[in-house]
Amino acid sequence: MSGGSVFWLASEPEAGGTALWCYSRQGSRRLDTGGSVRSRLNSYGGGAYAVMDGVVCWISEDQHLWVMDLDNGHRRKLVGTRGAVWGGVVADSLRNRWLAVRECHGRQALVAIDPDGRLSVLHDHFDFYGAPTVSCDGRELAWVSWMLPNMPWDQSFLCTAAVGEPGELTRVARTAPPGGGSVQQPQYVGNRLWVISDHQGWWQPFWVCQANGQWVWQPGSTAEADHANAPWQLGERHACRLPSGWARVRYRNGIAELWLEREGGQQRVAERFSDFRSLARLENDLLCIARSPDRTDSILRICPATGHFEVLFGGQRPWTEIVPVSPESIVVPAGQDSRYALQGFFYPPSGASLNRNGGKPPLILIAHGGPTSAAYAIFNPQIQYWCQRGFAVAEVNYTGSTGFGRAFRQALAGQWGLADVADMFRMADYLVDRGRADPQRLFIQGRSSGGYTALMAAMAPGSRLSGLASLYGVTDPLRLRESTHRFESGYLDWLLGPAGEDGAYWKQKTPQRMAERISCPAIFFQGGQDPVVVPEQTRSMVNAMRKVGKPAQLVWFEHEAHGFRCSGNQAQMLDRLWCFYSKPNAQ
Repeated sequence: MSGGSVFWLASEPEAGGTALWCYSRQGSRRLDTGGSVRSRLNSYGGGAYAVMDGVVCWISEDQHLWVMDLDNGHRRKLVGTRGAVWGGVVADSLRNRWLAVRECHGRQALVAIDPDGRLSVLHDHFDFYGAPTVSCDGRELAWVSWMLPNMPWDQSFLCTAAVGEPGELTRVARTAPPGGGSVQQPQYVGNRLWVISDHQGWWQPFWVCQANGQWVWQPGSTAEADHANAPWQLGERHACRLPSGWARVRYRNGIAELWLEREGGQQRVAERFSDFRSLARLENDLLCIARSPDRTDSILRICPATGHFEVLFGGQRPWTEIVPVSPESIVVPAGQDSRYALQGFFYPPSGASLNRNGGKPPLILIAHGGPTSAAYAIFNPQIQYWCQRGFAVAEVNYTGSTGFGRAFRQALAGQWGLADVADMFRMADYLVDRGRADPQRLFIQGRSSGGYTALMAAMAPGSRLSGLASLYGVTDPLRLRESTHRFESGYLDWLLGPAGEDGAYWKQKTPQRMAERISCPAIFFQGGQDPVVVPEQTRSMVNAMRKVGKPAQLVWFEHEAHGFRCSGNQAQMLDRLWCFYSKPNAQ
């Protein structure tokens, strides 16, 4: 947001890219950036553009920095560094420069870039950097850092520094949350520093300052709810300071709620939406990206005084002849074998498909990726595709998912492939016992880490799955640790526990080495350019299954990476899945 204009990124599946859009009083327009806008930092990106004084700076698909004068549309390359990736771009208006996180040759740094493209390193003592933010007067800088083998939601630091007139950093300091934990999304309100931390069990807001040489953490909200989700990407915002108070997101049972907090009370607004992110202020109003179960993503402008909102962009119903199936939040109570209640979203088959097929529907269990992530009640055309064809779908927020507090999230430590698998079957049993799914037609599907969960479920004793689908899923943790990207290089040790001598313990949790235990047919989808789950993982898994006589299909998209961006490939994936779920034993 800048000068009364609003900016955002929108995916374009037909072109397989991401476009930068601008909204002003004259309406919405797509900026001519000459190609897709995309950060590749940590492979997941984030913070791919920023705006300052009528100029926008963005990261191109090939990881160069570009700038454009918004008045005349003239664009030029600002920085092109071979072998570098960028993210977290922000403006330093006082000094007319851009700040960003750069990774080059396996090392990250916080850097500044002046209008002529000259680059200076501000700080490079930590393994990872995120969320750079400049104080309102330009004299202070804050950011988040963390060190291997941690992920940013495990243990991270809040860092601060004074910024001198020429732009150099002085008085650099860092603090960890009291008792340990993670921090994210620092921002200045005036010259006071505010941050989200989970050291008291939930990702909650805190005011942070130094007094008499000690760091003081003052709670900004006592609501027992996560006020953010896992920071896989840079540049996210789940809170915004407004003239009359705060706008904050709270996650409860998988649903995001948007609250306006002011002196004397609070109000939940935009209740028809189920997820909110990228909160920002425009004049006296609140802007955000909002998602709902039955519409495409929306850009909202919300009046804090009344709570009324206006949709500036998006929010369409993609089909006129089909009524989307609404998700039902399912909570499976804790029991003797489970410490925590289990939440997920159940999508029954559409009424029309039930009339055609009759009986109890087949069920597709979906394990979300991450695994430190979550399933949300948002519009997903792929889920609607299955509901219209007579399938029920259950997205499961298994142990380790975000939005349920730090203890639930950390409970997956050393239990990946066990706790998550048990939760997938808990949800299946719950639905079958209530007559909502056919026990003879249970399928499981997962992408990335969810693919590993699906494979481990098919290997579980007594598994009664009819088929599994793995979308660029993990199949060999030992080899993945050797080949995966730097950001997640320590993640697997946390998820699986110590590998043991010669990796003996991990070998017991490696589907590739135990393909004979897989109890059902499988179909695999893989991108040939995947830097996270390298393609050889999938190819080797398929070969291992075929070698022991297990049915396995492979669908290969040579030019895709970790996630399929091209609409044609997405359509082909659904077609192949439809054939597989209809006749899983066919080759």
